[in-house]
Amino acid sequence: MTSLLKQRVVRHSPSTGAGSPDVWGIYEPDTGSIQYICADPATRKAALIDVAWNFDPKHYRFSTESMDQVLDLAKENGLTVQWVLDTHPHADHVMASAHLKERTGAPNAIGDKVTEIAGIWGNIYNLPDTFDPDRDFDHLFYDGEVFKVGDLDVKVMLSPGHTLGSITYVCGDAAFTHDTLMQPDAGTSRADFPGGNTEELWDSIQDILALPGDTRVFVGHDYGTSERKEPQWEATVAEHKAANKHVKDGTKREDWIAVRDTRDATLALPDRILAALQINLRGGRLPAPEADGGHYLKMPVNKF
Repeated sequence: MTSLLKQRVVRHSPSTGAGSPDVWGIYEPDTGSIQYICADPATRKAALIDVAWNFDPKHYRFSTESMDQVLDLAKENGLTVQWVLDTHPHADHVMASAHLKERTGAPNAIGDKVTEIAGIWGNIYNLPDTFDPDRDFDHLFYDGEVFKVGDLDVKVMLSPGHTLGSITYVCGDAAFTHDTLMQPDAGTSRADFPGGNTEELWDSIQDILALPGDTRVFVGHDYGTSERKEPQWEATVAEHKAANKHVKDGTKREDWIAVRDTRDATLALPDRILAALQINLRGGRLPAPEADGGHYLKMPVNKF
């Protein structure tokens, strides 16, 4: 079987009935990221979630094929973009938030604890007072907040662990759980970035697994497995509880924490992280141009 892990893959998960959104997942092969469109079938209003601004770390060049693909897909399906959403400041890819806001006119948003993340990384980069989420995002969601996509309610769940400010969007029977769970055959996500916490990630995962069993869980990443050579990103809460290799029913908290901490200790930094975060903490904007008109990033040395 030819691997699909290096190809752009799109799948539609249709609404299951009243209160349930249409969901499109768009796989971004360079980073294994899943971008989402969450749409109200009745009003055709939609939210774009975790869309990438493509970045080549070998040449430090940007391109827009992923956001172009997402916007084209929305247009093809007669959707009006109402929100541009991110679940957290991503470490592995650059967010397209600012560009999508400019191209759609829709407000951009993220969780309110991004202000604390900005403080941590402002110190790491020695860029005090540089990152201002209140300036760069139109809305900062608090835990438990409810907003609308069309006529559908979307509830915000604070889901810390991967970062201290990660949030989950729950829209009807769809939960966009970002970097908490992986697919059942892959397990769970790392918790070793600054501000991350394994114990908090366990608690966040348990909150997600307490949702109704038929909830469609849409994860933030997939890299396949040694046996599976095509990307997957959707499974139900019931399927995770029955088969997730790290946190299925019967898993003990202390055993999972030991496994997760041991695994995380072996992981290198993502190759885009030090570039991505100083852009993402500006809402997906590059630093202001300097006297020559060019944009420049700052890299901390010997801090990791």
